[in-house]
Amino acid sequence: QVQLAESGGGLVQAGGSLRLSCAASGSIFSIATMGWYRQAPGKQRELVAIITSGGTPNYADSVKGRFTISRENAKNTVYLQMNNLKPEDTAVYYCNLDHRYTGSHYWGKGTLVTVSS
Repeated sequence: QVQLAESGGGLVQAGGSLRLSCAASGSIFSIATMGWYRQAPGKQRELVAIITSGGTPNYADSVKGRFTISRENAKNTVYLQMNNLKPEDTAVYYCNLDHRYTGSHYWGKGTLVTVSS
């Protein structure tokens, strides 16, 4: 089975930085697309960033230039470096693993990021 565990959330002032981590158990991490999603209060969950198994990233327009997704396959871990945080970044951030060949998706429990103004 695959289990995902996010960490690194917290309270930060606007303009500050946080780094989120997601550690995955299981054997399929290296061939999976990984992603970070977020869900703000009263809103739908939205894609923040994804990174392919080959290391190619893609970002939502709202975070381009501020967030960086990366992965370290040897540690089965994906990261989200968040810089210049804005109050509108406040949300629960979820890690996602997409096993493209089986169509299986796995989710972490989420980590709360609160950005104050």
